[in-house]
Amino acid sequence: MYPAYLRGEAHLAASQGSAAAAEFQKLIDHRGITWSCTTGALARLGLGRAYVLAGDKTKAHAAYQDFFALWKDADPDIPVLKEAKV
Repeated sequence: MYPAYLRGEAHLAASQGSAAAAEFQKLIDHRGITWSCTTGALARLGLGRAYVLAGDKTKAHAAYQDFFALWKDADPDIPVLKEAKV
């Protein structure tokens, strides 16, 4: 599933929100494969970012909340978590 994550990140870098969301959703849809993998949690963050690019603030908010729920006990100094909070 790592290639889907990388494609999602590439679409984000190219400001292609809808395409990025589709790639990140693939990871989320396969929770059995990604439940213990970091990319599964980061896919939720990527999905939130993709929805922001696509202009869907409601879905973006929900994706960010899912990400924060997964990382609620994480060290608050982790760079990706600090960046997501901004």
